[in-house]
Amino acid sequence: MTNLLTPEKLAPPGRRRERRATELEARTRAVAAHLAGISARSVSRVLQDLRTVRDGLLHDNAVARLEHDGPNVVAHERAPRWYVQLAKAFWNPFILVLAALAVVMYAQWLQAADTEPFDPKIPILGAMVLISGLLRFWQEYRSNSSAAALRALVTTTTAVQRRPGRTQAPATMEIPVADVVRGDVVRLAAGDLVPADLRLLSAKDLMVAQGALTGESLPVAKADTPARDHGGSADPVEADNLVLAGTSVTSGTATGVVVATGADTYFGSMAGSLAGERPETGFDAGVRKVSFLLIRFMLVMVPLVFVLNGLTKGDWAEAVTFSVAVAVGLTPEMLPMVVTTNLARGAVAMARRKVVVKRLNAIQNLGAMDVLCTDKTGTLTEDRVVLRRCLDVYGRQDGDGNGEVLEYAYLNSHFQTGLRNPMDQAVVARMHEAEEVVVDARFTLVDEVPFDFARRRMSVVLRRNGLDGPADEHLMVTKGAVEEVLALCTHLADGGQCVPLTDALRRQVAGAAEDHNRQGLRVLAVATRTFAEGGDGVYGVADEAELTLRGFLAFLDPPKADAAEALRALADSGIAVKVVTGDSEAVAARVCAEVGIEAGTVVTGPYLDLLDEPDLAELVRTTTVFAKVNPVQKARIVRALQKAGHTVGFLGDGINDAAALREADVGVSVDTAVDIAKESADIILLEKDLTVLGQGVLQGRRTFGNTIKYIKMTASANFGNVFSVLAASAFIPFQPMLATQLLVQNLCYDISQLATPWDRMDEEYLRKPRAWDARGIGRFMLVLGPTSSVFDITTFLLMWHVFGADSEGHQALFQSGWFVEGLLTQTLVVHMLRTRRIPFVQSRATWPVLLMTVLVMAFGIALPFSPLATALGMQALPLGYFPWLAGTLLAYCLLTQGVKTWYIRRFNTWL
Repeated sequence: MTNLLTPEKLAPPGRRRERRATELEARTRAVAAHLAGISARSVSRVLQDLRTVRDGLLHDNAVARLEHDGPNVVAHERAPRWYVQLAKAFWNPFILVLAALAVVMYAQWLQAADTEPFDPKIPILGAMVLISGLLRFWQEYRSNSSAAALRALVTTTTAVQRRPGRTQAPATMEIPVADVVRGDVVRLAAGDLVPADLRLLSAKDLMVAQGALTGESLPVAKADTPARDHGGSADPVEADNLVLAGTSVTSGTATGVVVATGADTYFGSMAGSLAGERPETGFDAGVRKVSFLLIRFMLVMVPLVFVLNGLTKGDWAEAVTFSVAVAVGLTPEMLPMVVTTNLARGAVAMARRKVVVKRLNAIQNLGAMDVLCTDKTGTLTEDRVVLRRCLDVYGRQDGDGNGEVLEYAYLNSHFQTGLRNPMDQAVVARMHEAEEVVVDARFTLVDEVPFDFARRRMSVVLRRNGLDGPADEHLMVTKGAVEEVLALCTHLADGGQCVPLTDALRRQVAGAAEDHNRQGLRVLAVATRTFAEGGDGVYGVADEAELTLRGFLAFLDPPKADAAEALRALADSGIAVKVVTGDSEAVAARVCAEVGIEAGTVVTGPYLDLLDEPDLAELVRTTTVFAKVNPVQKARIVRALQKAGHTVGFLGDGINDAAALREADVGVSVDTAVDIAKESADIILLEKDLTVLGQGVLQGRRTFGNTIKYIKMTASANFGNVFSVLAASAFIPFQPMLATQLLVQNLCYDISQLATPWDRMDEEYLRKPRAWDARGIGRFMLVLGPTSSVFDITTFLLMWHVFGADSEGHQALFQSGWFVEGLLTQTLVVHMLRTRRIPFVQSRATWPVLLMTVLVMAFGIALPFSPLATALGMQALPLGYFPWLAGTLLAYCLLTQGVKTWYIRRFNTWL
């Protein structure tokens, strides 16, 4: 087959991901338009198009469709095979450079194996490569395996109606959700998950929780309403006669015909964003830029050292060996292991704080995050409905809030025989709180008129038990949507009086209810009617007339008690919070106001669709709250923020959050989230709490800080060392340090920094988001690196003029003197550069760092006097050398502190 180079293949990765995201968005819109068209058709037309009937498919027909269409499953992010994960764990620029250097060194040793001892640096490099890659592989492989094992434990079934044969009666059977096909007739009841996209055939008191798709906290009513034109751009979740895969039934019953399964469902079109390559995060981009910055330095410095040594010394073979040693010295070879150790320690520390890390790289992205996009439900709010206010007919507080309006509402909620919805539960809970549950002892249920979607209300009829009124009196209590209830009222209760409801009063009370709706409260009306004689005790919709309006109930998903404090803590940490919700703009604005977020202008999803990318980028920069947004729009918001240079976190737990979770630099979900959200996330919170997330952010910054600390210290020290080598090579007739000595010195220095992941970070560092800055690292190298070279050169002059190491016969003394001074200054720099404060005085390293550096410095001083000295071409140093060494180290500390102070003032940054 010819492998054509299509424009898709030629496009850079970032552009390919943008194109793919656009294609997925187009697919989601196409699925939505298709479902809207189905909603607008008659039931008979839908059944005809699906080649099915109300009694369900023939069993054989269903089996054939399953073979043709495939199982009813959606795209999940499948972990690659273990060997693919293993290979990816080693796909790192520095690991590849180290592996290449190890190969070059091994090839050199093979050529001189007869005369040269085996270079210990070769297995050391190999060990570092293996440890770094295997640590990363094991952590991520274990996380993926655990998630897969949990999914395998869950098997969901659904009730479908099928016909065994053409002449046989239909039968209801439980089948796995994966076996559901188009044309199946599904029966739903309270507590059922909707297995596919359904067009309702019948429904009774059906309430569906769509929060996983929309972010709404309250369930919505659904019904087999007559077809109506939704238009091609309607959101299918708003269609009255559609119930979609991924939602669940909270009350009522229904029968529906399956119109789409698997990837063709609305849920499935969104889940398609989980397949394929993950977008490049801020961490990935930062590592790539820093890696290639350091590699570019190596590609410049190593050839320069090689040419200079070859020309001045005339031994090109030795120049090759020395250049390879310089290349190893320039490479922060411990970087993969230090990064992996840092991330692993961070993962363990975050686990103690109820934060589970799925992907190690996400820890540093969490620390770098400067914008957090979050839904409001369950994050800013408690994810439950409470009765916030009981109002009289004019919208004023009804007495102390526990007056007759609450009493009537309680009678309606308590005596109904159907499954109580969240608002009924909130009314009952409020009455219990008020310790007035004895109210129901005065009444007995006579009849009820159940809730239905067309009426949007329900009524109970009660008989007084003779305690506070005539026993033959029946009381109807109606509760429901304001518009529907108010239309049936002829009177209103005003201060104990029953007043005729004039048109002027009707407008006034309707306006009072609307005022509370605009404040983000869900408002229901409560009305009553008294029947003087009980009659036969049978009541119906026709009896819901001539009602007396008693007042209103206002409901809200209340803010969490600690939400405002958690948001202030995030703001103090330099993180801007943007609320991105599928709920209405009024509800979103109210919640934000209660938790201290300045909502400003609330932007809705339909408006976002009118904007091109440049306009959207400007809008997301200045907007804090986005409401009524769908999954596609959430992902667009995340991408627009990233293009503006932000490191974006997204906190979500629903199906509608999956695409945005995957697009974000760090996707955060919770352990109670739907599977698809947890699969898309990088980090999972065991508590849906911004305080827990804030603690994770601080841990991420500690991890990131220690990583940057290592890179800057190593890069600047190595650059200074190579700079000194260049200076010495130009003027000294022998090698200033043997290749073996250079490698041992580099190894000792690397060991001194192995404790870096256990170091602490200054408090001021943790207050701001931190991101990779390749330009800043390069500048740091160029400024701080040569400070050590100053004292390397003074050591050259000291060994040459004071101790007489001025010829090839005394090169061992010269090399020993520079080895000790170079190792001690490079090790001491760990303490000088690890903090912007004055080391040892204002900021002290942790004891592991102190211990490791002291041990390495002691080893460096002792090495020229040890039995290993001869093998390394070194000799014992005269005692007169050490006062000079002490002075050099003191002067080095003073100069470095001075340069550091200037650098901080000049560039207003340090680590």
